[in-house]
Amino acid sequence: MAIEKDFFRQVMGRFTTGVTVVTTNNQGTLAGLTVNAFCSVSHHPPLVLVCVDCTSNTLPHFRASKAFAVNMLTKEQEYLSRCFATHSKDRFEHFCHATYHRAATGAPVLDNVLAFIDARIIAEYPGGDHVIFLGQVEAMGTPDHIVFANEEDSELSTLPVPDAADQENNQPLVFYCGEYRHLASQYKKPSLAAYYNEEFERQASNKQNSSS
Repeated sequence: MAIEKDFFRQVMGRFTTGVTVVTTNNQGTLAGLTVNAFCSVSHHPPLVLVCVDCTSNTLPHFRASKAFAVNMLTKEQEYLSRCFATHSKDRFEHFCHATYHRAATGAPVLDNVLAFIDARIIAEYPGGDHVIFLGQVEAMGTPDHIVFANEEDSELSTLPVPDAADQENNQPLVFYCGEYRHLASQYKKPSLAAYYNEEFERQASNKQNSSS
């Protein structure tokens, strides 16, 4: 029995993801597309991957520029996700009217995003009807902290000075079952690793107190 494309999408849609706009700058031509097929690959060295549809008009620009920026959107930037997913004049001629700065590679880092990764493409792999780009991280940041793999790249950056106040109310834009969602800010629990670290410290403290 064959795997149906629509049902495959339905099943994969049950995996909740954040929403990103992946951008590049091909000798002055800006290009971007909405992507949720993005993930980290390696910590040492820092590597990430993005998947781009083989029919996408942006594909030649990524190949030519050999760089991309992953812009993680906030819940206030749903309009950017929608625009960069369309075949519109606003997208292809006006870059969705998005304001941006550059970090290390020259790929546009959109203003007011939740976080960004700026990477150079070091490998390309076939992935069925998509192309998989592997990128080595050259710069990354959040509104309150930015780092560069090479400090000399920071001199070329046009990013604004980090400000912790800009991050206070940021919430991610989330995609689930074909719809945009927002997180429930009232529900917060640490990850398993954080939970077990806290539990270990608590038990160690209890042992120390009982033996003293």
